[in-house]
Amino acid sequence: MPEAKVNDRIYYESFEDAVERNRPRIPEVRKRLEDAGVKYVMGAWIDMHGIPKTKPVPMREFEELCLGKGPQFAVHSVSYVPELTPADSDQVVVPDLDAVYICPWDRSMAIIISDLYWEDAPYNVCPRQALRRMMQEAALKGYRFYAGVEPEFIVMKHDENGLPVKAFDDDPADGVRPRRQAFGYDIEYSIDSMPFLKDMIDYIEGLGWNLHDVVCEGGYSQFELDFHYTNMLEMSDRFVFLRILLKEVAKTHGLFVTFMPKPTLGDWRSGAHINVSISHESRPGENIFKTVDGDWSDECRWAVGGVLRHAEAITAITCPTVNSYNGLVPRVGGFEGGTVTWAPTNIAYGFNNRSAQLRLPQNRYCIENRACDMTMNVYLAMAMHLACMVQGIEKKTDPGNPTDFDLYAKTEAELAGLGIRRLPRTLFHAMEALRQDKMAEHVLGKVMLKSYLEYKADEWERYHQSVTDWEVKEYLRLY
Repeated sequence: MPEAKVNDRIYYESFEDAVERNRPRIPEVRKRLEDAGVKYVMGAWIDMHGIPKTKPVPMREFEELCLGKGPQFAVHSVSYVPELTPADSDQVVVPDLDAVYICPWDRSMAIIISDLYWEDAPYNVCPRQALRRMMQEAALKGYRFYAGVEPEFIVMKHDENGLPVKAFDDDPADGVRPRRQAFGYDIEYSIDSMPFLKDMIDYIEGLGWNLHDVVCEGGYSQFELDFHYTNMLEMSDRFVFLRILLKEVAKTHGLFVTFMPKPTLGDWRSGAHINVSISHESRPGENIFKTVDGDWSDECRWAVGGVLRHAEAITAITCPTVNSYNGLVPRVGGFEGGTVTWAPTNIAYGFNNRSAQLRLPQNRYCIENRACDMTMNVYLAMAMHLACMVQGIEKKTDPGNPTDFDLYAKTEAELAGLGIRRLPRTLFHAMEALRQDKMAEHVLGKVMLKSYLEYKADEWERYHQSVTDWEVKEYLRLY
């Protein structure tokens, strides 16, 4: 593939080119780290599930690490990539010197998000390389992609019996518990949470991410962060580093953070909405989703059409766990704050319609996909959105009419009559859609797609081998 530059960067490159791109920058980055007091460096690659892995090295080994001569990894022994055997070569990390994060909770450490190479080529089961490849394809067609993410999470602690409970929840488990949205936007709970939130806010501000606000979300001890968008690769790196940061901040307060989408029946789902916008290479900074008259452009409609066309397969990536689909339901009995979940359940789009999968917000020109959660591999999620939007624009895919009504109020028959599909109801349904979608094979590649599907098939089978509390309560005495 020919070189394509975005912001003076080559996105998809050989091992040798990646090393040579690092070489002239090593002294400057090294000085910055040493001046900040960094003693230990972690070149972190991303596994198939979006989890960062590393081998810490002393600062003395920084140059070797940047030149691809640092630690090697037998990725195939830990990440469910069975096409390689114990007799095959290991993978090599090459740090991306545009993705250097000094750890604000311990400034003696730095994490550098890295790319995996195997036998001098981009490793075909490296999710970050998949996104870089898609960004390169988009750049060759003249597009720059930008993204923002709205991460939600729940802060928890262990009680005196060692059981996990909400960190900020002063209402009794038994007795009178208010039937209201007790936590959402609440100033008292915001104040009570500030010892944890202060550190988190200060650290994120120190990273220069332009944090807009912190939200007490609908569930007890649930929070959402809103910070500024950036290019798609950098946003993915930030998402990974943020998950690390939140866990480390929580530990300093004797707490822990969970990104599990739906820990209990009464919880609001923790999502991670992805917001995407596009500019032309020839007109950087000019959002092509906005017309000169301030309306939504045809390119935006076509990009929406591209996402809707592949919505089920995208959801298999953005909602990748069994638990994810417990949150993609319209109503829940015993729900804190009513019964409507505000979670997307149907494949549709609308102008500021939060009951649709895709929302065109009233305060920004982007496409917001609400069917995403914090367990996703963000690199694969971004890559799928990018590829589907480019295809939609190129093919001028008609998304149909927008929905300007409450989708929760429609029956299944009414939605079917409008041609509105239901989002996958389970991980199994999502994976079947992913298996049949040719775009997924293009984005992930045959090898990574095969590995992803095999792991998720195993996850689904293991789930069905378990006996849940619900089953025992429902059937034990009934039959």
